[in-house]
Amino acid sequence: MGIGKGLRYVVRRLALAVPTILTIVVLNFALLHLAPGDAADVLAGEAGAATPEYMAQLRQTFGLDQPLYVQLAVYLKHVATFDLGYSFRHSMPVSELILSRLGPTLLLMVTVLLVSVGFGVLLGTIAARNLNRWTDNLLSMLAILAYATPVFWAGLMFIVLFSIRLGWFPTSGMEEVAAFKEGWPRVADIAHHLVLPAITLSLFYIALYTRLMRASVLDQYAMDYVITARAKGLTERQITRRHVLRNASLPVLTMAGIQIGGLFGGAVVVETVFGWPGLGLLAYESLFARDINLLLGIFFVSACLVVLVNLAVDLAYSLFDPRIELS
Repeated sequence: MGIGKGLRYVVRRLALAVPTILTIVVLNFALLHLAPGDAADVLAGEAGAATPEYMAQLRQTFGLDQPLYVQLAVYLKHVATFDLGYSFRHSMPVSELILSRLGPTLLLMVTVLLVSVGFGVLLGTIAARNLNRWTDNLLSMLAILAYATPVFWAGLMFIVLFSIRLGWFPTSGMEEVAAFKEGWPRVADIAHHLVLPAITLSLFYIALYTRLMRASVLDQYAMDYVITARAKGLTERQITRRHVLRNASLPVLTMAGIQIGGLFGGAVVVETVFGWPGLGLLAYESLFARDINLLLGIFFVSACLVVLVNLAVDLAYSLFDPRIELS
């Protein structure tokens, strides 16, 4: 694939993504405003004052007294200039707040993605090479168990076992703020806090990719090129490493791109359970605070990231399989 052709493909895909993101923004705006209650209700309740005059003043301050279509038009105008509004709960611009929380979420998601894809490919290949043996049966059983286990329950059990009883890992947070660590000690501290959230969120996806990789490897073993390789005298390990793995990994790569949106949803649960200071925990808090601007900003950034990740997956496809041309 030439550089010029690749750039044209990227530009075209990004242009096609604009209507998709616009539709997502409009739907999110409509759904959030259809829900009962707003920021004025929350602030009035906290202040202990709910007179009609005070409520009307709050709604006028936040522009909630305007018709819904007017609010939508104003919001779309701001989004077009990447102005995501102001968070009344945190008293700061939404874009600054999201940027401050984006790093922890990306760290968690990238770690989960690497761990789940890596172990899924490895375990799926092992299961396929030991078809109908005890190794295959054991891995299949563990995969089904991990797939069926609720993420929040697994997180709570990990906290009880590894944090409270054994004391191996911290119960919550991203780092020990009071320790004032810098450099590599701080990196090690963050990695120590990351272990349990990453494992908790990875379990479901490891199980998914293991089952998918197992089926994909078995399909590749039945292909003509594998039969030809065996006839030439190549060992099963050589066939798997040189030929089967690359072709069998394509469905896993596709599924990883599709599951990015679900990964964001899982991050909300995991970050809430472990107090991980990312976008998931921020979205959970803003939902109860009825901080509509912040919620809309988080959804907008999440949609953009999903689009970019799926674009990256399509580009990676052409690297894994030269037969695929981007057009």
